[in-house]
Amino acid sequence: MVGILSIFPLKGGAQGEAVYVVPVEETVEKGLYAFLSRAVQEAEEENAKAIIFTINTPGGAVDAAGKIGQLLSSTNIKTIAFVDNQALSAGAYISLNMDEIYMVPSGTIGSAAVIDQAGNAADEKAQSYWLSAMKAAAEQSGRDPIYALAMADREVDLPEYGAPTGKLLTLTADQAEEVGYSEGTVTSLEDLLSTLDLSGAKLIDVEESFAEKIARFITHPVVVPILLSIGSLGLILELYSPGFGIPGFMGLSSLLLFFYGHLVAGLAGFETLILFVIGIGLLLLELFLPGGIAGIFGLAAILASLFLATDNVVHMGISILIALSISVIASILMVKVFGKKMKIFRKIILTDSTKSEAGYVSNKNRPEIVGKEGITLTALRPAGTIVLDDERIDVVSEGSFIGKDKRVKIVKTEGARIVVREITEPLSKEEEE
Repeated sequence: MVGILSIFPLKGGAQGEAVYVVPVEETVEKGLYAFLSRAVQEAEEENAKAIIFTINTPGGAVDAAGKIGQLLSSTNIKTIAFVDNQALSAGAYISLNMDEIYMVPSGTIGSAAVIDQAGNAADEKAQSYWLSAMKAAAEQSGRDPIYALAMADREVDLPEYGAPTGKLLTLTADQAEEVGYSEGTVTSLEDLLSTLDLSGAKLIDVEESFAEKIARFITHPVVVPILLSIGSLGLILELYSPGFGIPGFMGLSSLLLFFYGHLVAGLAGFETLILFVIGIGLLLLELFLPGGIAGIFGLAAILASLFLATDNVVHMGISILIALSISVIASILMVKVFGKKMKIFRKIILTDSTKSEAGYVSNKNRPEIVGKEGITLTALRPAGTIVLDDERIDVVSEGSFIGKDKRVKIVKTEGARIVVREITEPLSKEEEE
């Protein structure tokens, strides 16, 4: 949203010259770049006299600060950092990439060590990059780089400014002006405009849109793994729940929010969202196709879409590992603790058992032939065939061998298993006749 903040009476500078006022507040993250890029573009289109960035930030992501620094260095419009409270860490780097710096009397700038997500010092490679970036930012605006290095490196010794070896440098407003890291100390925006001879300028206040605020929140390094974890956890719980309910809605909403925020922040294009949808479709298709190929390609498409939606592969990899770990733990709890089964498996795996108590009969039992006699058609070893009333029946002896053409008696029937015993006594006269 762009609106006119105020129009001051002519006191210096051309009447009606546009000066843009842009806030740089809270944590520096990737979503902030999209907002600042829009603000700079509008100022360039308006041919503004200058852009004043009111800075009050504790710092943030190094990669986001790097892109913002490049943005500010590349514009032809005069850029002014107005440190309205603190410009620490990434905020100090952003300020050093501007043409001029002004601070309120209570303002501070510095303490710019680069740390990882766990709050520990970053590795040597990241430290080296950050020190070079801080030094270059100071040098391009004609400032002594030793103070920029002391802000990021504990090994630089500046005890006269409260930063002996082992402590990062943070400059007060007076100290910053003394060492040339501030062009002056002012009490307010109006005082700054008067100092810059821009009191008669037309101030245009650029504010973040609702979508940009959402994007800044969603692309925060802490929020990304939380969103992915909620998304995966919701979909996992939905697999164990009947129908489609709250877990599934929660999971899909979290994933859509993730892509929405990265789309607005300019970190991802619609192709990443399309790739994600294709991946989900392939996973669903795997339920109906054998071989597992569709499932493998589906999983690969989903992972690729997540990595394409970010410019920090390492952070995204960590976020995905966190989400997968939470999903695995949830699955184990659902099966081991709650005894649940995935409803997808319930559709493709037979769970009913064919018990006789339930009325299932695999083979018809024939108790009526127990006690009847027959003749072996083949030798029983112990299994074989007999003839009973002109019917060939597969039988098994009680264990002993019975030769061919021997008289046997059926002693037991157990479904398809019919047990016979050899008759050793001779035939009676009536049987012989």
